[in-house]
Amino acid sequence: MQYKGVLKKMNTENLDTVQYYLDMQTDFINVNQLLHKTIAIKFETYECLSCGLEKEIYRQGFCKSCFFETPNAGDWIMRPELSKAHLGEADRDLEYEKKVQLQPHIVYLANSSNVKVGVTRKTQVPTRWIDQGAHEAIEIVEVPNRYLAGITEVALKEHVADKTNWRKMLKNDIEDEDLTKWQERLRAFIPEEVQEYFIENNKETTINFPVDKYPEKPKSLNILKEGSYSGKLVGVKGQYFIFEDNTVFNVRANEGLVVSITVLD
Repeated sequence: MQYKGVLKKMNTENLDTVQYYLDMQTDFINVNQLLHKTIAIKFETYECLSCGLEKEIYRQGFCKSCFFETPNAGDWIMRPELSKAHLGEADRDLEYEKKVQLQPHIVYLANSSNVKVGVTRKTQVPTRWIDQGAHEAIEIVEVPNRYLAGITEVALKEHVADKTNWRKMLKNDIEDEDLTKWQERLRAFIPEEVQEYFIENNKETTINFPVDKYPEKPKSLNILKEGSYSGKLVGVKGQYFIFEDNTVFNVRANEGLVVSITVLD
């Protein structure tokens, strides 16, 4: 069986075990059903996620011109503290920025390779945590816009990490943490104008990933360089395929690439 389409971030569903879905345009694959099967991935061409043209991907699934023009790739996406929609100021497209920035946002703690602080729209909980491969997470602040979440993250990352070590995450080299204690420990460092949005008496969310075997020494697959790869799928975590030979493939990092996926057995 063969599927072909442009890679986009996998959709997820947080059930007893996370369910992963890959939208291949004409097909919708439940990736969990590919576990224990040998699959082949082959690079075919490019397709920008913004303009849809066959142009080399620059970053985040966009061709170079779209990356510097589309509002979906503004600096405030990666740096929420740069959000300006609450001031009525445009970055690239004020109407789009109002729609995204002026809605409830969550500042959270997640444990994927270590405890880290992060920001996401409330509607993206727990999707954001799944994408980062976190096996436990907790909401610590809920604010009405992206800017307030951003300045909170900036303040807290002086006292806790804001990055995930992808190798540790994939190896499952993780210690359980009491995130409620972390939340209380960090409370004093939340900016004064955000203190009223602190979430009292919250509980952790736990996440179970469909992984049979974690890689001892993860090797990242560069499908552009290799052209094609085949291996037995033994797990999915974060946005990574995990193969039996320790090869891992980051689906999200390869957004905008058109690939064929063939189930060999």
